[in-house]
Order: sequence, then structure tokens, then C-alpha cells
Amino acid sequence: MTATSEESEKAAAVPRGSEPETETETASSVINEKALLRRVDAYLLPAVGILYLLSFLDRSNVGNAKIEGLLDDIHTSSDAYLVGLSLYFVGYVLFEVPCNIVLKKTSPRIWLPTLTIIWGVVSTLMGVVENQAGFLASRFFLGVAEAGLFPGVTYYFSMWYKRKERQYRVALFFSGAALAGAFGGVLAYGIGRMEGVVWANGWRWIFILEGIVTVLVAIAAYGFVHNYPATAKFLDDDEKKFIYQRLAADSDATHQEDFSWAGVRSALKDPKCWLYGLGFHTMSLPLYTLSLFLPTIITNLGYKAATAQLLTVPPYAFAFATTVGVAIVSERLGKRAVFIGGSALFAAIGYAILLGNTDPVARPGVSYAAVFFAAGGIYPAVALVLSWPTINVSGQTKRATATAMQISIGNVGAVIGTQLYRGNDGPRFVLGHSFALAYLVANSIVVTVLAVLLKRENKRRELIADEVQDIGELSEWSGDVDPRWRYQY
Repeated sequence: MTATSEESEKAAAVPRGSEPETETETASSVINEKALLRRVDAYLLPAVGILYLLSFLDRSNVGNAKIEGLLDDIHTSSDAYLVGLSLYFVGYVLFEVPCNIVLKKTSPRIWLPTLTIIWGVVSTLMGVVENQAGFLASRFFLGVAEAGLFPGVTYYFSMWYKRKERQYRVALFFSGAALAGAFGGVLAYGIGRMEGVVWANGWRWIFILEGIVTVLVAIAAYGFVHNYPATAKFLDDDEKKFIYQRLAADSDATHQEDFSWAGVRSALKDPKCWLYGLGFHTMSLPLYTLSLFLPTIITNLGYKAATAQLLTVPPYAFAFATTVGVAIVSERLGKRAVFIGGSALFAAIGYAILLGNTDPVARPGVSYAAVFFAAGGIYPAVALVLSWPTINVSGQTKRATATAMQISIGNVGAVIGTQLYRGNDGPRFVLGHSFALAYLVANSIVVTVLAVLLKRENKRRELIADEVQDIGELSEWSGDVDPRWRYQY
């Protein structure tokens, strides 16, 4: 699909100003908005949610493979393993912004499944690596392939949902990461029993089988991932008009905006975009150290590998529940920062307990309970902080760039985190746990500062102009730099 046809698709259903006002009123009066929104959710959220679940599963299953004999079989050291984890995020960071630019020039239906096929193939091939070089290369290219999914989907949501509705959808989407952790533990337990089938250890089958499933789902995704409202086959013409009207009243999603380098520069020059990135940076280190090293942490409490795989499941199940629950309450109250910072501090309690348990082998239950605090706070905080720029950044190219910037800046924290849980640091892992604790406290400070700045800016703008209404109907809109735009915090 060409860039021209894709951009025209967004506005094709209802050209601005072409429908009579009576038609607008009629469409609004006969369509049940809540029922329509539930139907949109049913078509969009499972489609992209399964892709993200597979994405997180394929990036984090290396932690499960490690305790099933990965390092011995590829003749590598714990330090080289950590380098491999870091290389994933190097590839991820480098290709984040370019991937969102490609999405803007193509379409979700083509780009998202294509990325999924690529990383599924890379993940499958990780199962046949024989040496350190193969492991390092595969981790780098896995990061490259997965780089475009999350920021692409958050931008995609902004073209379907009103601002106040996006946070909950991003949280539901991100909750797939917690489900991936839960499923990953169960799958690794079962697949790990395939030791002796072709290879002596079962870790290769973890990559191969999960990678093949990813490729198969991705091929099917060309049929179930939808583009934008104007061409959605599950909507009739009146419903397309209604979605257009509700978006036009709330955001710039109905504007026919071509990609522009000016939008990219605007994001790069906006300090708030960098603060959104710092907000995720302070969460990505604890997020990825937990997801990548939880099997190792639990194994170091004295449990066997098979038992440790199963013990990773309950903390992730708890994290899934807290992610959805916090997102619901946050959306209903219209508050962001307080729930991000509060969740981060809840997770910090867990790391404080982990550090305080001076003999985790003798008292494994204490450390295991602490993991619930960590997971239960990290996942909702990440879900909410990742939705923030999709709510507050106006201008389609700027928003696409800002979301990619956020993930790129954030994943620098993940690069740091992958070097903190060294093989000889167990069972207490003082260095890794201390960094995670410090980052979580720092996150609460960052989001507080950002919320204060946004509140002050809103008050300044109130003295200049009233809040904008019906953005989609404006012939000229400069984005969030317009004093009529209001930020949410």
C-alpha cells in the first residue's frame, strides 16, 4: 500500500465538512456508543494483544532457556550471556524510530504482521545456535525485528480511540507481557521435559516451538489486524461516521496529515517528550531485569529448574491482575502520575524486602513473597507510563516519533539492567536489586516532576485561551504547541 493511499484511507470515510449536521445528529442518536466501543475493542485488542504476548514471550524465554542448559551447550560464559541480553536492546533502540516512520508510510495490517514473522523466524533459529557468536547475533536481530511493535500499536490506538480511552487500552495491550511471563513458565516447564529429543537438553525446543507458533499466528494476522476506521469491514458507514465524529471532537486522528520531518523535529525539541522517555527509562530496568532474571532469582533460592519454571507463574498472574485493575481505576479517576508513582513505590517495597533478606536460601518464602510486590507494581506502572505520550502529544507524526522516542530512551535502562545480575552475585543479587530499587524511587520522582510541569502549563494556557473543541474540524491545527491544547496528568 502506498503512502498516498494509506493517508487517504484515514479520511476517506467522511471528508471533513462533507456531511450535513442533521446526518451527524442522526448518526449519534441511533448508535449505541458503548456497544460500538466494545465491538471495536473486540476486533482490535485481541489481535494486537496476541502479537505482543508472543513478542514478550520470544524476548524473555531466554531466561527460561538459561536454567535448562543453554550456556553449557553453546559453550559460553555468564558474562557473554549478559552481553547477548544487552544486544537485544541495542537493536531495539536503534530501530525504534525508523520502524514507526515505516508504519506511518505503510499500514498496520501489513507492517505489524510482517515484523512478527521476522522475529518469529529469528526466535526459531535461536534454537539451533551452536556457539556464542550465533547467540549474540540472534539476540541483536531479535531486538531489531521487535522494535516496531509496541510504539506502532500505541500510535495505532491513537487513530481509533479518544484520548481518555487510550490509557486503558494500552494497559490491556501491555498486560500481555504479564501473561507471557505466566505462560512462559508453564510452557518452559513442559517443553523442558523434551530433553533427549534430538538434543540432550530441552532449551532448544523452547525457542523452536514458540518461534514456530509466532510465525503461524503472524501469517494469520494479515487477516485479523485492521487498519484505520475508514476501511474497517466490521463497521458500517454510519458507524464509521460516528467514530470519525467522536475522534474529531477529541483529537487530531481525523486529520489527513502526511509524514513530515518537521513533526519529527518537534518531538525531538520538546522537553516533555524526553521526560516521557525518562519515565519509561526508570521503569524499563526493573521491568526487564525481572522478566529476564526471575527464573534465575528463584533457582538461586534453592529450587530445581523445573520447580523454578512453575514458580514464575503466580507472580506474573498477580501482575496481570494489578495491571488491569490499576488501569481501570486510573481511567475512571482521570489520574495518571499518582498511579504510576504509587505502583513504582509498591514494587520498591518488594526490592527492599529482597535486599533485607540476608539469607534467601534459608528463608526462600520471604524472597518469593517480595517478587509479588515487585511484579505487582512494575507492570501497572509501565502500562500507564507508556500510554502517557499517546494521550498528550498532538500531531500525528510528532506522536509517532514521541512514542518511539519513549521506548528508545526507556530501553537504554534495559541495556544497563541486563549487566546487573551476574552469575556469581546470587543468591542475594545485591547489585541488581539495589539498582532496581533506586530506579523505582527515581520513577516516582520523575512522574511527579512531569505532572507538576503539565499542571503548570495547563494553568498558563488557561489564561491565554479556552480549551479546544472539535479538533478534527479545524482546518489549521499546529498540534500540542497550540495554547488551546490541554495536557492530562
